[in-house]
Amino acid sequence: MFGKPSGVEWIVACLGNPGSEYANTRHNMGFLTADLIAEREHVKINKIKFKSAYNIFPFGGAKVLLMKPQTYMNLSGEAVVEAVKFYKVPLDHLLVIFDDIYLPVGKIRIRPSGSAGGHNGIKNIIAHLGSDQFPRIKIGVGSPSNPDYDMADWVLGTPSMEDRKILLNSFARAADAAEAICSGEELRKAMGRFN
Repeated sequence: MFGKPSGVEWIVACLGNPGSEYANTRHNMGFLTADLIAEREHVKINKIKFKSAYNIFPFGGAKVLLMKPQTYMNLSGEAVVEAVKFYKVPLDHLLVIFDDIYLPVGKIRIRPSGSAGGHNGIKNIIAHLGSDQFPRIKIGVGSPSNPDYDMADWVLGTPSMEDRKILLNSFARAADAAEAICSGEELRKAMGRFN
């Protein structure tokens, strides 16, 4: 879509909202996974460009740009499209990690492409890229048992202590899945292993 790939082979965009008040909310599953990846790889996500905090390092044997857009969730596409265009990364090498209210707490699901499924961050990325043909890893945060509960309040709320323990394991599995995908493992095989 944007020409020949450059030095960066993969972009791993982990979605969330900047600011301490959002740090541990359900909408920040992407950020929390990015932090775990950075911790494991002994790097800091401390460079600023593409409306993001980011760093570039070897991950899964590939040169990867790990980014946390700082635009707020519903404008994530502004950050992602800048990085994709700058590094000319093909969309099948853009991996997006984010929360999903339609999956039970802690379940992760890899998808090769698809619609936004009501997720505003993904909706904005699709709008900016003009395509939904990029792989993603969804982390289940469940949905409220009360149908009248406001969904914005839910995703900006903090999971229970019990759910947090489950989610810590999900971040580890999402990080493992991201590493496998960046290492060149076929998506179908990764889906079989991690979904």
